Amino acid sequence: MTDRGWIVDGIGSSAFEKLASGLAGSELHSVLLEVMQHRASARSPAEVLAQYRRDAFCAPAAIDLRAMLAIDSELLAASLGFEALDLSPVAPLGVCSTVAITDQNRVLSALRMTEVVSDPTNVLALECASRLRARPAVAVHLATSQRVLRAQPVPRQPGYSRHFRMFVLASGGHETKDHGFTAEAVARQVRAMLDALDRLERRGYVFGGRRIEILATAERREVADRIAESFAGLATRKALEHAYYSAGLRFQIWVTAPDGSEVPLIDGGAFDWLAKLASNRRAVYVATGAGSQLIAARFRKDQAHD
Repeated sequence: MTDRGWIVDGIGSSAFEKLASGLAGSELHSVLLEVMQHRASARSPAEVLAQYRRDAFCAPAAIDLRAMLAIDSELLAASLGFEALDLSPVAPLGVCSTVAITDQNRVLSALRMTEVVSDPTNVLALECASRLRARPAVAVHLATSQRVLRAQPVPRQPGYSRHFRMFVLASGGHETKDHGFTAEAVARQVRAMLDALDRLERRGYVFGGRRIEILATAERREVADRIAESFAGLATRKALEHAYYSAGLRFQIWVTAPDGSEVPLIDGGAFDWLAKLASNRRAVYVATGAGSQLIAARFRKDQAHD
């Protein structure tokens, strides 16, 4: 609270503590719902329209919906080994910040102990945990496409916005000998994404200069080497220094856009989230995210000279 002392100054420290931790969840819901009802009833139609026009959270996407649906259809067609889910637009509060090094202020927290989905990979980790609890011996492979919203600063580059569409693959299961499940899950997801790029190129998109980077900590060096060998000619190895990939393994598929810029269009890795959710150190979670809206914005063949 050192940088937000005005909150305590405005309502008092005892009131803040009551709201933050003193009320039961159902009581807090009732208080916040009442507050928002009063706020909404005091607004005029003109104020609502003015916010719609200025608020980047509320603006429609800049990409034509038909183009996005066509891209999604090819991504899903390349992922037939994954069950496709249509996720809710909200998830439990803390779905990202409780398992990953993500600040809660980067997501749009909502009422009823929920938040607007900012990353489907975290939601699919919940789904994997739920399914593995019911059937521990059955590995889970899921896919989804979802429009997500993030409250963090937006990169000042073409194709980026407050809300955008992501395509995600996720695999959950129990580790096997020599990190066999992890290696197989990564290879399965990389193959699906490469197939998706091939399919999209037949739709008029261009992904030149494809290459795969496999990044790993020293503890995961051997499994990373095996994965790289399975994509010989495309894959290179690097050391992993990003703590977000909490199970020590990351992969990126880099492509060249029609304007000549190189972009890490597909990003994935292994995480300890499922181990935390299931309280089982053998539980493995591998997920891949693709910037499907970025594909529509920057990778059409006719955009080379825009």
